Amino acid sequence: MSDSAHFDDFDRIWSRRDLSRAIGWKRLSSWDGGTRTLRAVFEVRPEFCHSGGTIAQGGFVTAWLDASMAQAMMRDTQFQSNIATLELKVSFLKAVPPGEVLAEGRVLRRGKRVVFLESSLLNLDGTELLATATSTGLIVPLVLDKE
Repeated sequence: MSDSAHFDDFDRIWSRRDLSRAIGWKRLSSWDGGTRTLRAVFEVRPEFCHSGGTIAQGGFVTAWLDASMAQAMMRDTQFQSNIATLELKVSFLKAVPPGEVLAEGRVLRRGKRVVFLESSLLNLDGTELLATATSTGLIVPLVLDKE
């Protein structure tokens, strides 16, 4: 199977997962293997929001950041590994309104057992930084759901 076919198959499986749909996964925007950076689009649905449906709840913001880091790790290991999060720190910089957002996950350093990651949540055009995260993870085998 070619790399692009593997990516397409993985994206198809990922986008159909209950968890992915539950957190508003929309689509993979890009993967840059050189910089080990993944960009993904998430939908901030009104039911994810508080304050009269105007501000995304922090748990969803955290999930988008975490998912982008995990996706970057999976792709960086050619879908051989995933992460078990050991530590996660999130900074909420601005209110996240309903609509679509861009989560950018990056692999900073990967060893044999531990990986260090970071993520940024931006408005869809990438001009406004909404939240950031860093994570330390234990590298574990990737187990894909079968369809």
